[in-house]
Amino acid sequence: MDVSLKRNFCIIAHVDHGKTTLSDRLLEFTNTVSMREMTAQHLDSMDLEQERGITIKMHPVSMSYPAKDGKVYQLNLMDTPGHVDFSYEVSRSLAACEGALLLIDAAQGVEAQTVANAHLAFGQHLKVIPVINKIDLPSANLELCTRQLEDILTIPSEEVILASGKSGIGIVDILEAIIARVPSPRWTDVKGTRILVFDSKYDSYRGVIAYVRVFSGTIKAGEMMMLMSTGQKAEVKEVGVFRPKMEACQELGPGDVGYIVSTIKATEDIKIGDTITHSIRPATEMLPGYKEVHPMVFCGLYPLDTSDFEKLKYALARLRLNDSAFIYQSESSVALGFGFRCGFLGLLHMEVVQERIRREHDVEIISTYPSVVYKVKSHGGPEFEVDNPVNLPDPGTIEYISEPTIKAAIHIPNEYLGDILNLVMEKRGTCDHTDTLDSARVMLTCTLPLNEILVDFNDRLKSITRGYGSMDYELGAYRASDLVKMDILVNGDPVDAFSSIVHRTKAEGQGRVMCEKLADIIPPQMFKIAVQAAIGGKIIARGNVREMRKDVTAKCYGGDITRKRKLLDKQKEGKKKMKQIGKVSIPPDAFIQVLRNNS
Repeated sequence: MDVSLKRNFCIIAHVDHGKTTLSDRLLEFTNTVSMREMTAQHLDSMDLEQERGITIKMHPVSMSYPAKDGKVYQLNLMDTPGHVDFSYEVSRSLAACEGALLLIDAAQGVEAQTVANAHLAFGQHLKVIPVINKIDLPSANLELCTRQLEDILTIPSEEVILASGKSGIGIVDILEAIIARVPSPRWTDVKGTRILVFDSKYDSYRGVIAYVRVFSGTIKAGEMMMLMSTGQKAEVKEVGVFRPKMEACQELGPGDVGYIVSTIKATEDIKIGDTITHSIRPATEMLPGYKEVHPMVFCGLYPLDTSDFEKLKYALARLRLNDSAFIYQSESSVALGFGFRCGFLGLLHMEVVQERIRREHDVEIISTYPSVVYKVKSHGGPEFEVDNPVNLPDPGTIEYISEPTIKAAIHIPNEYLGDILNLVMEKRGTCDHTDTLDSARVMLTCTLPLNEILVDFNDRLKSITRGYGSMDYELGAYRASDLVKMDILVNGDPVDAFSSIVHRTKAEGQGRVMCEKLADIIPPQMFKIAVQAAIGGKIIARGNVREMRKDVTAKCYGGDITRKRKLLDKQKEGKKKMKQIGKVSIPPDAFIQVLRNNS
């Protein structure tokens, strides 16, 4: 097919603005998927995506569309996630496209992720086509949406297309706009074959399958390819396109989006963002890759059954293949045994990876409390990074500890401004400035410590604003803070799985909550046990585990009170002696309950 008849585009938007539903209508209208095979959210093939109603992985698909000008065009679409944790998926799909459909919910208007994704597309020099979706909703406000597009994103209102992914309104207008406005594939005249790897997955029968976008040259089965970053060579076994299932074809040419099956079998041999070329006549210059993504949240993952350690290791290696933002390394804990220290982009990313380990690889796991990467400066020594509270050195040797901050853009209705400012202050944040978006909404630009937004910030934002608030953030600079390591002691022994780095002003409150929770969850022991929170040698909170009590006076009927007292004193002495030599074994389900309640 002639390159001028190909168009590559993606759909970008805020969470729940209708990206996947619109892609369903495009698949239906172009007869890519028959009505008999069609399902709701067709491109969300993962069980987890369908259950949560969110897109986690981008999904490429090729469609044929006979346009009004009489020509048949090949449209390559990529459906992308909307959640802030998966913005790296969006940036990868943008690099493989020339245009983007920017969806705006007609009832909600421009949200935080709408702005962030639009700026990503502008930064990649893509043609952005604004689409106001869900115009058939009773609460749709088209005038507000077009005004926000002009004021916030400087997109002219004349370019806007009105549509509804649910009822199919405006689908033809969208397809015709893609052909008219999105430029044909770029960089096709460069000498040599240059193919961008934008994703990959592991198949137990065929090895590593690379998802690619061909920029120049062609590739077909039987040829020898080379990865330009490492120089590794491999034979191409099969090439094909997505319709939306994998469909083998003769060759992939300039502008095509498809997949390559090669003799590469190891998961770590192929890198996302690498350039594939011919091994005999290689290209001279690599394609611009991706900005390296760095994990922001860390936690320990341990198998519930220690015999599942190898299964967990295998599962993490498979997930690492097509998730370049996820990293892991082995570690051990006195309480939990052998496991892995894992890095994620955010809390949702962490939840999704954990759920995929449980479902796809059938490994029951327990995770430690999430933490971020701190920078520690010791007296007279160099600055170094700490992602695990256990590795924090003695407080006397530390000059200062710096924590990562985020720049957050929070979109909220005007009436909740005071409550959200209180929430930001409670989380040790500052509001840098406010922008009025329209008569009903305002945008706050805030600086917050990353550690404070990990667990419940987004939930509380949604709760306070009745679901109308939204947030997008990017990593900011590190800043020095009064941070301390809080240990949890059970019967005087520290339990490393519960250690955390907290701000000094919040240590007492968090310590008290943790001690009360543990005291409730640990089963009653033969003697009284103290659960304590400590900073260095200072105890800041305490709880007591219930003790079992046998009624030793049950067989004393009547008689002198001294007989009963003698038996009780004897029991008391026995418990005192037991406490000196006794050890407390915390059952695994106690760890699970405490850590799951906290994460």
